[in-house]
Amino acid sequence: MTPGGSSAGSAAAVAAGAGPLALGSDGGGSVRVPAALCGLVGFKASMGRVPVYPGCRDERLPGVSGWESLKHIGPLARTVADIGLALSVLAGPDPRDRHSIPCGDVDWRGAVGRGAGEGIAGLRIAYSPDLGYLAVDPEVRRVVDAAASVFADALGCEVERVEPGWADPGDAFAALIMADTDLRGMRALVAEHGEAMSPHLRAMLARAWTAEEFTDAEMVRKGVVNRMARLMARYDLLLTPTSCVPAFPVGIEGPATIAGRPVPPTAWTGFCAPANLTGQPALSLPAGRTGAGLPVGLQLVGRHLADATVLRAAAAFEQASPWTHLPLAAGGTLGTGASGGRE
Repeated sequence: MTPGGSSAGSAAAVAAGAGPLALGSDGGGSVRVPAALCGLVGFKASMGRVPVYPGCRDERLPGVSGWESLKHIGPLARTVADIGLALSVLAGPDPRDRHSIPCGDVDWRGAVGRGAGEGIAGLRIAYSPDLGYLAVDPEVRRVVDAAASVFADALGCEVERVEPGWADPGDAFAALIMADTDLRGMRALVAEHGEAMSPHLRAMLARAWTAEEFTDAEMVRKGVVNRMARLMARYDLLLTPTSCVPAFPVGIEGPATIAGRPVPPTAWTGFCAPANLTGQPALSLPAGRTGAGLPVGLQLVGRHLADATVLRAAAAFEQASPWTHLPLAAGGTLGTGASGGRE
């Protein structure tokens, strides 16, 4: 079964017990999606919390601002406590990254401890099982519905199901990413190695993008930012599934249909893109498993710079939820908070 992507190796290694922590890059869910499919915790902090240099923000590479303003670096771990530990090292200002911001206002490990110890009663949570436009596997919906009930019934949060009424920003998101790859010479790569690529990837990389399309995509992004801001003015957190589907067999980009609806190959990752477009903190953690035993992740999206609230809520859910951590291959413990099988 696929571990997701693009940080698949990082997620598979942590899930297999090769180490307690790993890093991934998240430009559209590539930390959160592998975490969801592998039964891990994955966190994309607010834009600028974890500096990136040079990475894709290298002046030696041509390109426009789309990919630069979407991509984050984030940790994957088996527990929320280990995510807090990782961020206590990773987060902080760096003058080489123009998005970088001070992080002195965040006690990463303390936020985890408060969530697990003091709880999160009274938090206002908006729950959307599909954002109004995504097809979602029934098993995923069932597991995340149950997780939303844990926040309401066991943790004392005010959980309200919402229908945001948003339009799918997927095409604009693709334009922001692919306009950069166009300028970085990807069409030449396709000409040389296109036969080794899937038809969908080959078509995306070979396509030429206009300045008008890129500008239109930026306008869509502004609309997403504005609509998300209006929603988050009323709620502390947005809760969704992380992935539309559980893990599927390797060798395909994605399912052709979800819940009986024909979908593009990458539609199953659609819950993650909005937080990249807005720069908000977003975390995936295990919500439970399907009837076949496959992990299902839930996503918590916080207000801009409210990273500590996301960690608190994740730690509280981890403490209260009935699911168990996936067992380590060789037992024992890893890191400060990763257990070999919390029953």
